Amino acid sequence: MTPLGAKIRELRTKQGVSLKEMAAALSVSSAYLSALEHGKRGKPTWFLVQRIIAYFNVIWDEAEEIQRLAELSDPRITIDTAGMNPKATELANQLALKIGGLSDASLEGLLHQLRVAAVKDDI
Repeated sequence: MTPLGAKIRELRTKQGVSLKEMAAALSVSSAYLSALEHGKRGKPTWFLVQRIIAYFNVIWDEAEEIQRLAELSDPRITIDTAGMNPKATELANQLALKIGGLSDASLEGLLHQLRVAAVKDDI
């Protein structure tokens, strides 16, 4: 499941909306919406994200969060480290090899470390 998929499922559950109902309202198939929630589809278009925001009638911070999550929800990401420090290539490859076996706590810790490093390096 992607971050966006988890958020969509959370909002649907809170509002008591079925996958089929939401799919019909958004003019997409329920199979597509299910695949989007489960991370079996790439990140949605900007237009679909806006329709999801409007469907749930969210504003400001929550709408921005949905947009941010959509940007971070491509389940088939590639990392091009050509021309970078060799440590960047090693990191990308180690992550690709081991990410599937990491616990939730380990993933959260790595995400935190990456965010801290990004702030420190001003990126």
